[in-house]
Formats: sequence, structure tokens, C-alpha cells
Amino acid sequence: MHAPSDSSKGSTAFTPDSGQAWVRLALALVIGAIGSVGMWSVVVVLPIVQGEFGATRGAISLAFTLTMLGFGLGGVATGRITDRFGIVVAMGLSIVFLGLAYVAAGLSTTLWQFIAVHILIGLGTSATFAPLMAEASHWFERYRGLAVTIVASGNYVGGTFWPPIVNWGIQSAGWRTTYIAIGIFCAVAMTIVLALLRAQIGAESRRSHDNAPPPRIDLKLSTNTLTAMLCIASIACCVAMAMPQVHIVAYCGDLGYGVARGAEMLSLMMAFGVVSRIGSGFLADRIGGIRTLLIGSVAQGFALLFYLFFDGLTSLYVISAMFGLFQGGIVPSYAIIVRESMPASEAGTRVGLVIFASVFGMSFGGWVSGVIFDASGSYAAAFLNGLLWNALNITIVVALLIRSRARLAMA
Repeated sequence: MHAPSDSSKGSTAFTPDSGQAWVRLALALVIGAIGSVGMWSVVVVLPIVQGEFGATRGAISLAFTLTMLGFGLGGVATGRITDRFGIVVAMGLSIVFLGLAYVAAGLSTTLWQFIAVHILIGLGTSATFAPLMAEASHWFERYRGLAVTIVASGNYVGGTFWPPIVNWGIQSAGWRTTYIAIGIFCAVAMTIVLALLRAQIGAESRRSHDNAPPPRIDLKLSTNTLTAMLCIASIACCVAMAMPQVHIVAYCGDLGYGVARGAEMLSLMMAFGVVSRIGSGFLADRIGGIRTLLIGSVAQGFALLFYLFFDGLTSLYVISAMFGLFQGGIVPSYAIIVRESMPASEAGTRVGLVIFASVFGMSFGGWVSGVIFDASGSYAAAFLNGLLWNALNITIVVALLIRSRARLAMA
């Protein structure tokens, strides 16, 4: 399996699904959870910075948009770097960007500076998601789906503890000091964990895929065509996903419940998302990535529908937990589908492309939801917009499932 190009003893001793693989996976989860702060801090700070700079909701939402843009572009670039030079190099570059960007954001004096620097925060966060998922997929065969979703759960583990921490920091020391402290902490903590991961990987820093097994499924689509279909599907599902994740804090503030309640709901959403992601990994190892993706997409649509009809405090807590539970496994399913249907040597790059599409959907969804709110004065139309995009995602996934079933019937 995935024999490394270096034939040294340290590299050839590794066996997929071994105890060493699980140690690597644990370290990847930790570094992913720490580095995922770039995805969540801006969501909590949006109302505070909006007030300080006197900005509109749509304008301040651009900070999240640029974060996601940097995250997506960085995922493609670091995925390519991972395929060629290994995950350690890719992660090291991301750590540098993340630490410096948070300090720069904390020192920003104008709105445009604050917004612009978030593209660097996104770049710094990028290696903690798509490249790590692709890399972990090479460490496992029997439990590949579970491994990919565990690594992806680092994003939601971070989403569980970072929003309350950031909110506490803002209340105690202000958002600027909090941002600078985040940058310093992430640079130090992630470097330590990366050093431990590097020690586990050893000489296996560059990987040859000459002996990798062929894809498990054949949809009779070219790699580029399948990549394009997955990209469109991921954009659609993530436009829908962005509405609650990006705006739940501001939504609670508008309803009079306070931003602290919104931060708690976001944390609850991410906690249940961890359960969903790990559960989807078990499911994908049994029924495949396409079916797992379809289940998650349909369930996400139902959760969005509930947001349209219930806005009580208790109801929002319950629905936010449901939303996290229903949608947590969606994005990792794309990485699983890539590994099931595409060459192993292109995993980092192809996963990076699909995840870039998903974060484009998240960034566009976060921005357009703010614009819809500014135009309509409420979030009802934004939730409806999310439902329509979710329907497009389901349509594409059903088409892939039908094609895979037809292929199985022909085999």
C-alpha cells in the first residue's frame, strides 16, 4: 500500500490501520481542532466589529467571505504541496500564515484592513482540513471512512470550544487582544503538535502511490467531470449550510436573546456535528460515500425547514443541535467519494478542489445571507434561499447514486 519513496527502515515499517496509524490520527485531530479557530472566531466577533466600525451586516460578513476564500484557495495549494512534499511542509506554512494573520487583524485600524487580513487567516487554517483528510486516507484501508471523518471532526471540535473561548476573551479583554492572543497560542501549540506528528511520520515525508489499489467504484465519468459535479454539489450544500453557521450569533442578537446565546448555539451545533461526522464515517465504511452524502443532505434540508417555523429560545437550541447532527457528515463524504473513485496519487489535489468549492459555497452563502437580511429585514428569506440550494445538491447526489447503481447492475 502507498509505499513511500524513501525505502528507509522508518518508512517501510508503517502498516495501514496499525496502532501507529491511530497515533497519527490522534495528533492530526488535535492540530486540526486548534487550527480551526480561523473558521469560528470571525463568526463570534462579527457583531462587535460591526458596531465598532459602523458597518452594515453585509459589509462585515465579507470578513467571513474572505476567510473562506483563503481557506479554499489554501486547501488547493496545500493539497498540491502535500501530494508533492508531504503534510509536514504544508502544515508548517499554514502555521506561519495563521499566527501572523491573527496578530495583524488585532492591530487593524480600519474596516477594510480587518476584512482583508481574513484571507490570510483562511490560508493559515487551510492545511488543517482538506490536506489532513487526504493524508489520513493513506494511513487506513479498512477504516478509511472513519479516519477521514475523525480528522474532519477537528474542525467541529474546534467549533465546540473556540466560540465560547473567543466570546469570553472579547468580554474580558476586547476583541483585539483576543485575536493577538489566538495568533500567539496557535503558532506555539500547533508547532509542538506538528513536531510530534513529524516524529511519527519519520522518513515517510514524500509518498509514492505506484502500488496503491485502484478506485473502489467506477462511475464511468472522467476524473475532471466527476470533480466538477462534486464541486457543484458541494457549493450547493454549503450555501445552505452557511446560513445557520455564519449568522446564528447575529440572528440571536436580532431576536433579543443576546450574542452569548448565539455563541452557545453555535458551540452546540458543532458538538453534535462531531457526533455526526464520526457516525458518518462508520456509515461510509459500510454503504459508501455517495449514499452517506445523500442521507446527510436530505437531513440538512429538514433542519433548515424547521428554522423557518420556530424562533423561540428553546426551539433554536434544539434545532441548532439537530442541524449539527444532520449536516456534520456532509463535507467529509466528498473526500471519501474522491478516495473511492479517483487515483490515490491525486487525492490531496482533488480533495482540495472539492473542499475549495465547498468553502466557496460557505463564503457565498454567508455573504448572500447578510445581503438578504439587509434587503428584507429578516432571515426568513435567507433560510428559504438555503433550502433551494440544498435541493440542487440532492439532485446531483441522486444522479450520481443512480449512475453507481446502474454501474453495479452492469458489472
